[in-house]
Amino acid sequence: MKPGTPVLRSTRLLDQVRERVRYRHYSLSTEKAYLYWVRFFIRWHGRAGGMRHPRDMGAPEVEAFLTMLATERRISASTHNQALSALLFLYREVLSIDLPWLDGVSRPAQKRRIPSVLTKEEVAALFQFLNSDMRLLAQLLYGTGMRLMEGLRLRIKDVDFDRHVIIVREAKGNKDRVVMLPRALAPALRQQLLHARHVWEEDRQAQRGGVQTPHALEQKYPRVGSTWGWFWLFPSPTFSIDPHTGSERRHHLFEERLQRAIKRAVAQAGICKPVSVHTLRHSFATHLLQSGTDIRTVQELLGHSDVSTTMIYTHVLKVAAGGTVSPLDTMGFGA
Repeated sequence: MKPGTPVLRSTRLLDQVRERVRYRHYSLSTEKAYLYWVRFFIRWHGRAGGMRHPRDMGAPEVEAFLTMLATERRISASTHNQALSALLFLYREVLSIDLPWLDGVSRPAQKRRIPSVLTKEEVAALFQFLNSDMRLLAQLLYGTGMRLMEGLRLRIKDVDFDRHVIIVREAKGNKDRVVMLPRALAPALRQQLLHARHVWEEDRQAQRGGVQTPHALEQKYPRVGSTWGWFWLFPSPTFSIDPHTGSERRHHLFEERLQRAIKRAVAQAGICKPVSVHTLRHSFATHLLQSGTDIRTVQELLGHSDVSTTMIYTHVLKVAAGGTVSPLDTMGFGA
């Protein structure tokens, strides 16, 4: 076992994966994905009835599984990399097996695609077909460049109306950053704050358990999850079971609510481009660059570690794509 590796309490493999993922403070979505791929890997190799433990398998079995995913399931490069990451985590972090073949398993190259971006007119049309609560959330994501989960996980304490900034906590890569609070949204956000306060007051009077807080903060401050500052800006109207503790808590809004609303609004607005919630983030970056904002500023607002990631938006703006005259246009042909 590697030095510093905690002793896993469970003897069941999937429980051990879950324990190790939580020890590393990975997100719940990563936990679910890793458990899915580990379970799939074991079951696929045991489909003929000869179930084997991953400790008794190696490079041939891993590569056979990944080949099947690429050739039979025809999964994307990003999904392929996720499956490989899950298996590497299983062998290195859970089974403490660090063999040379692990580094030799190749990852498929991901092709950089130009993102779908809406015009400002299309963004405005999209907002018109969203109801008030979903419109505010969508406008906030577009107006700040936040990812969906970053917006949904906002706490009251992280919205600063005086300085017109929002602090995004534990974003992708476990990094914090600061984004602008759009002044046009300040009145609506204050109304959302009043709504959240009403929900918080009801929970407090009913002596409900507080919201989830990160990094075992409640062990040090037992009532911190019940304080107003840690409450969700976008609280869910219902309660749900915390998968980590099994306790019933009020969560933030479920992410699929906005995803479904965006899908309906796109159809109603007659937008033919592929549009998802993340398209709002792409549009935010592109429109900032169009207005002359420095690319380093856009990089910081998006939370990109490398400016090369932000550079993808410059491809959408290239003058060569729309400003260069076609030779056909110089020949005098009419439409």
